[in-house]
Amino acid sequence: MATPLDGTDVVFADLDGVIYKGADAVPFAVESLVDASARARVAYITNNASRTPESVAEHLRELGLPARADDVVNSPQAAVRLLKTLVPAGATILVIGGEGLTTEVTNNGFVVTDSAEDSPAAVIQGFAPHLGWVHLAEASFALHTGIPWVATNTDWTIPVARGIAPGNGTLVSAVHLAVGRLPVFAGKPEKAIFDYARERFHASDPLVIGDRLDTDILGANRAGMRSALVLTGIDQAKQAIAADETMRPTYILEDLRQLDEEYPEVRLDVDGDVTSATVGDAVVRMKAHVVRIAHPGTSRINLLRAACAVVYNSGLRIYGLDVEPAIYS
Repeated sequence: MATPLDGTDVVFADLDGVIYKGADAVPFAVESLVDASARARVAYITNNASRTPESVAEHLRELGLPARADDVVNSPQAAVRLLKTLVPAGATILVIGGEGLTTEVTNNGFVVTDSAEDSPAAVIQGFAPHLGWVHLAEASFALHTGIPWVATNTDWTIPVARGIAPGNGTLVSAVHLAVGRLPVFAGKPEKAIFDYARERFHASDPLVIGDRLDTDILGANRAGMRSALVLTGIDQAKQAIAADETMRPTYILEDLRQLDEEYPEVRLDVDGDVTSATVGDAVVRMKAHVVRIAHPGTSRINLLRAACAVVYNSGLRIYGLDVEPAIYS
């Protein structure tokens, strides 16, 4: 059996929920990525628009990872690349976001403003913890003139040390309701940020690691990259089972130690109207719309992998199934 790292030349690891939550490292993440760096280039792909690549790299170094600014691919980089196709060089841009976004806009030759009264040529929006009504109102005032609107990402939530908090998608939605239109999005799950990452690191067989099906895994699938869902952040077992065909990961991991462990084969058996999935010593069976544990085995992650296999094979979604709660509780 192969490991998820076999054949991988570049690992693209998400940050929030994969490597850290707030200021604190996710258990086993740092050691596992240090070990992985002996076999593949490790880079970081993030929708977090509030910090510069250097500040991200500094945080990673503090946690024990040998990271540099040029190891980081972020949504402000992708957003500004998109912005360049919409407005003239050197235009004035209303920036709603943090230092990471402001710095990227400035470094690409644009004039930054925080006021709609400066007649900006476009609005670019990204997450920052300090954003409030006054900032969103400025975006609304400017966007009512019909100028382009670029947003770094659509993440509804963000994992932090105290729990799950509203993300950039929530703030974008507030402006959307005020102006009656949506921005052009640049970050995950859009294919553009993954294509940019592949090109920048000359990756031929990358592996994307993420904790969100609707951004990390969906984006990797759109870009034709292998993906690993790690259950240390937002999405958990129930979401993995419920994933539609666009968001199904190549691998499901409890934590990043399993990057370098043999990934067990999934065996599907069909006997009349009963389909069984076996992973290791875990067996899950599906008859009609009912999914049940035939043998729990000794590994809860293999039980989840078996459940996902049998559901994915059926072509049905979890809301149309009766799934034994012990599979994802």
